[in-house]
Amino acid sequence: MKALYAILLVAGVIQTAPALARSSTASPLLGSWAVDVSRLPIPPTARPKSVTITFSDAGGGKWTTRVDIVDASGAVSHAVSNAALDGTAASVKDSIEADTVALKLPAPNVLVMDLVKKGIPASTRVYTVAADGKTLTETAAYAGGNGLPMMRTNYFTRVR
Repeated sequence: MKALYAILLVAGVIQTAPALARSSTASPLLGSWAVDVSRLPIPPTARPKSVTITFSDAGGGKWTTRVDIVDASGAVSHAVSNAALDGTAASVKDSIEADTVALKLPAPNVLVMDLVKKGIPASTRVYTVAADGKTLTETAAYAGGNGLPMMRTNYFTRVR
């Protein structure tokens, strides 16, 4: 009976090994991404010179997100958060758009980010990496100036 149990245990480990290997694979979202400013839905004179977002593994089920912006006038800003991937709220430092964030990773190539500013929902963003791992699409949903829901899509390319 012990021999049969040992065989079944080993067989179970062999069958689950590929799943364990897949679960430890790094997300293709990790790295730095630059927005294609030419495709931003705002007048060219108002567009930032650059926007880079970097996702890095902070360990313990948390990611650090850093957003670096050089605006149209050349002013530089940096926003940083360190949040768990389980949807719990975490603080955002130095952002004009949000002071709190929550993250979920429903698939290795998809990140859902919810942003809040002073207790008011600011936007929900869904980041999706293409199968080739070279491009990232951000879909942002938010309330427009008229209070009606709006969505925009931004396009990024991998920097590293």
